[in-house]
Amino acid sequence: MARWSRVFELVEARGFLVEPGLTTHELERAEQRFGFQFPPDLAELLREGLPAGKGFPCWRDLDAALEAQFAWPLEGMLVDVECNAFWMPEWGDRPPEVAAAKAVASEAVRGAPALVPIYGHRYLPAEPLETGNPVFSVYQTDVIYYGHDLASYFDAELGSGYERAIRFDAIRSIRFWGRVEELNR
Repeated sequence: MARWSRVFELVEARGFLVEPGLTTHELERAEQRFGFQFPPDLAELLREGLPAGKGFPCWRDLDAALEAQFAWPLEGMLVDVECNAFWMPEWGDRPPEVAAAKAVASEAVRGAPALVPIYGHRYLPAEPLETGNPVFSVYQTDVIYYGHDLASYFDAELGSGYERAIRFDAIRSIRFWGRVEELNR
């Protein structure tokens, strides 16, 4: 509990709840339902306590709101492909038909590391399956780092603020999502 006590203090100080942690069975059920594995630091945090309230994933319910949080990154990218001419150079020439362009983007996102909802439109990549992955803020193709790791994310979101909490020199490179972030700079 000591490792995540600051996170739980920040969560409660902002008026959210910290419910009893998830069981191994509950974690495995979520992984099976959504086809990913929790990175070790997120699994550890969720075992110790479950941040709860508006915007936090309902890991016990596995409800429609959680489905929507998992779908958000792809849906947002498709909006920008269709309406804002977003296209990654790595995808080759953009097809002239919107449906074909969206199919290319969909395939790329499905092949990218899964983004695990943390809070609102903040996500932790499931790859690599290691402690210390950065947290991304994902709003359509506006993908930015919002924490160099899980603890710094909570400090940025609920504590000392974005500029003070994140060490940009400590951010691990993440396949695909790091490239989208790079295109936003």
